[in-house]
Amino acid sequence: MKLEDFNFQLPKELIASFPLEERSNSRLLLVKDGLQDLIFKDLPNLLRPNDVLVVNDSKVIKARLFGIRETGSKVEFLIEKILDETSCLVQTKSNSKLKKGDKIFLSPSKETLILTEQKDEVWLVNFSKSVRRIIEEFGHVPLPPYIKRKVSPLDSERYQTVYADPIKNFSVAAPTAGLHFDQQLLNLISSNGTNIVNVTLHVGMGTFKPIKDESIKDHKMHKESIEVTGDAIEKITEARDKGGRVICVGTTTLRCLESICIKNKGVLKPFKGETDIFIYPGFKFKVSDALITNFHLPKSTLLLLVSAFGGYEKIRLAYDHAIRENYRFYSYGDAMFISLSPQPIDYDF
Repeated sequence: MKLEDFNFQLPKELIASFPLEERSNSRLLLVKDGLQDLIFKDLPNLLRPNDVLVVNDSKVIKARLFGIRETGSKVEFLIEKILDETSCLVQTKSNSKLKKGDKIFLSPSKETLILTEQKDEVWLVNFSKSVRRIIEEFGHVPLPPYIKRKVSPLDSERYQTVYADPIKNFSVAAPTAGLHFDQQLLNLISSNGTNIVNVTLHVGMGTFKPIKDESIKDHKMHKESIEVTGDAIEKITEARDKGGRVICVGTTTLRCLESICIKNKGVLKPFKGETDIFIYPGFKFKVSDALITNFHLPKSTLLLLVSAFGGYEKIRLAYDHAIRENYRFYSYGDAMFISLSPQPIDYDF
């Protein structure tokens, strides 16, 4: 298989630029033996009492900042990772070449940052005061670049899951599969006997880094912080022992669970650390039985993961169906519920 095998043409009008008025009114494509068109509110009908629904409780920070160099040129920053109180790694966009030692004045404040060192595609920068204070006062919601509009006040609420933990505010992009849940739907799922369990993966922009290598296996993922507590492991293990399924809400949740299983040699144990796991067709899943996920960009690591989980041909058919039926794509778009493909195939890359 080649990277081009994961390409598709998407009409621009199917890119969701705004969220729906009600989160759970999104469409839901059931991908199982065949394809079935549902509404996200139908999700409780797909769940069983002994299942466990695993969600990523990381919270999105206001990761986009704007500034002006001493020369007058404009610079845009997207925080990749906060390192300590005053320093972080950032992606940059500028109409002039940046260099080590540049001092940037952050708009519309008098605060500054200094470019300390360039590391691959990101800069190490030092802020004039606490990173947290600066992004809270002057940061903007980091909407993806394919949303061609200005950030609105609505985005501060809607580009965030309802179960995001305020203490775990480290993600620079939303775990978008979780955006479809409102509290009423979560309450209904719990009352039906399905357990809801939190894990944490702080989403970095590396998750969305384009694959540039002709050989897919040569692509390197950025490291992201993950944590799974003993309580979460206990509930997941109990569900599996009772014959329940582990249903991952989003690719980040799935990557988190599969990572700790690999790191612990096939055993689910509490874990706190980092992962750079890259999942593509041929991967053998050890924890996850079903996946709830949005529709992803062509030739992206996320589309490769979904193709690995559901099966390449089945996901290809699902995407063709979604385009024909005018599903909404990407972060503010609709979702799929995918059951695990029975036999992972070893593809030749």
